[in-house]
Amino acid sequence: MTLFHACVLGFLSASALLCGGFAPQERVSDLQARFDRETNSVHKAKMFDKLGDEEFAETRRASRANDYQTVGQVLEKYRDNARAALAALKKDHPNAERQMGGYKQLQMHIHRALRELDETLVVAPSEFHPPLLLVRQDLVAMDDELLQMLFPRRSPPKSAVPPPPPVPPEKQP
Repeated sequence: MTLFHACVLGFLSASALLCGGFAPQERVSDLQARFDRETNSVHKAKMFDKLGDEEFAETRRASRANDYQTVGQVLEKYRDNARAALAALKKDHPNAERQMGGYKQLQMHIHRALRELDETLVVAPSEFHPPLLLVRQDLVAMDDELLQMLFPRRSPPKSAVPPPPPVPPEKQP
C-alpha cells in the first residue's frame, strides 16, 4: 500500500466516524418530528417504540461519556412522548380492554424503560438522581395506569383469609 492510499484510507475512515456521530441525533430528531405529526394514536404508540429505542441508545451514549445532563434531558423528553402517546390513545380509544392496539406496545416499552432507567440510576452521580427519580415516578404511574386499563378487575379482590365467624352473644365473656 502506498503512502497516498494509506492517507486516503485514513481520511475516509475518519470522515465516516465523524459523520456517523451525527446520524443518531438526526435519526432521533427525524423520528421526533414524525411522532409529533402523527395523528393516528395507534400508529403514534407504535412509532413511540422506535423513537424510545433511539432515545435510550442516545442515553447510553451520553452515559458512557459521563454526560448525565443530556441523559436527564433525553429521559424527560421520553416521558413527555410517553404521556403524549398515552393521551392520544385514551382520547381515540378509551376502552383499552377492547382495543388493545397501541396500549400493549406502549406499556411494554415503558416497562423496559423503567429497567433501563434503574440501570442508569445505579451509575449516575447522586446530584442527578432527583430529576431521574421524578421521571421514574411518572413512568411508574403511567405503567400502572396502562396495566389497570388493559387488565381491569372484574370483581373486588377476595381476602385470602375469611373473616372469623361472629361470636354468639351467650358465649361472650
